[in-house]
Amino acid sequence: MAVSGRFVWLVAAGAVVVVLAGWAGGSAPSGSAAGGSALPGDGAAAAWLALSAWLLLAAGIGAIDLSLAGSPRHVAIERTLPERVRLDEQATSELVVVNLGSRPLRAVVRDGWQPSAGVVGPNRTRVRIPPGERRRMSQTLVPTRRGDRRTERVTIRSWGPLGLWARQTSLVAPGRLRVLPPFRSRVHLPSRLTRLRELDGRTPLLIRGQGTEFDSIREYVRGDDVRAIDWRATARRSDPESRGGSKLMVRTWRPERDRRIVIVVDTSRTAAARIADEPRLDTAFEASLLLAALASHAGDRVDLVAWDRRVRGRVHGTTGPELLARMVDVMANLDAELIEADWSRVPAQVRRLTSRRALVVILTGADSPANARGLLAMLPQLTSRHTVVVASVADPDEVLAARRIDDLDEVYRAAAAERSLLDGARVGAAIRRLGAETVTAPPLELPPALADRYLELKAAGRL
Repeated sequence: MAVSGRFVWLVAAGAVVVVLAGWAGGSAPSGSAAGGSALPGDGAAAAWLALSAWLLLAAGIGAIDLSLAGSPRHVAIERTLPERVRLDEQATSELVVVNLGSRPLRAVVRDGWQPSAGVVGPNRTRVRIPPGERRRMSQTLVPTRRGDRRTERVTIRSWGPLGLWARQTSLVAPGRLRVLPPFRSRVHLPSRLTRLRELDGRTPLLIRGQGTEFDSIREYVRGDDVRAIDWRATARRSDPESRGGSKLMVRTWRPERDRRIVIVVDTSRTAAARIADEPRLDTAFEASLLLAALASHAGDRVDLVAWDRRVRGRVHGTTGPELLARMVDVMANLDAELIEADWSRVPAQVRRLTSRRALVVILTGADSPANARGLLAMLPQLTSRHTVVVASVADPDEVLAARRIDDLDEVYRAAAAERSLLDGARVGAAIRRLGAETVTAPPLELPPALADRYLELKAAGRL
């Protein structure tokens, strides 16, 4: 049961009037044998008696009002909700409330979304539903976190005709909205696809090299490498009756398709650090999605594994448009774990995904020798069989801090920032000495930088 402010004001206003009237009536002079004066306590007693009577009357009015209120338990709830939405995009949650009772339902309905669901505007809706009818209510959601945003109950507070007292109950009406990574880096995809088309098919290579496959045969033009001439094709195309002789045909090549890309995302404690107001893990997801979209268009096969001490998520054996859908679905509920990563078991995870030579992309924090010790010890096992790229996020605030030396405090900050930058450079140099590539960039620049490195390796035939 709930009491409205209207009832409180009614009781308070009536109490003041009744008490004053009772006090005045109890204090009035009367002709008594003792001299015609009232007893000292008669006014207070009359006031308390009048107040008690008024409170009982107000409670009776409230009880009658409550008895005329529609029952919130005789209600059916229907929910309409999209299954998925990207972070920062809007979703609409709709509730249909059906009055199954015999009395009109004058109610306030509250849908109990958790705060990170991002309910826009008030989350309470006033409705008036006659018996047997229904009303539809809509709420706009702008989620602020990835993962499953849930609501379990709908609370209904049913008021009487006077709006004094109300019945309240919470009905079970579960709902789930899966919030996917935003994939903001998709704005870089068209330009990278243009570069990919220049490498793959539209601008074939004339010279065969490692990591290329046969593309087509065309006529020779001035400037083509004579070593690319296909004499058998030339003989087949020759016309004995033609006075101009046979036409020379040359072979063209393109970067090989169906290569394997294995993306390893570090979900340990280093991924929880916030760089430029974004967790490293979210930046790793953005880079993984852009690389997967680009490699999928190139005809390569992409596998994903999220790892710290165990597999937190895996995408394997998926190609085509379903690849990104599976990846964002796995990433949605992944958060960094405050534990140390076990890098010694990563080569075994890569072997489970593929036995062929592959491009292994490791997204982790490689800015501290202490944090990178396990990674450096594991890298030779991967570089002996695969092409390895280690991608990490650089903190742009450190670069700015290293340049500010206007006062003493900024000098100390600059020294600390410079020390951190030197540590990151040492780790990067150690990774390169072990045979792996490195990509380091600020959060907004890391996804396109990693995609560019993939295109460079593909163009060089190193995949």
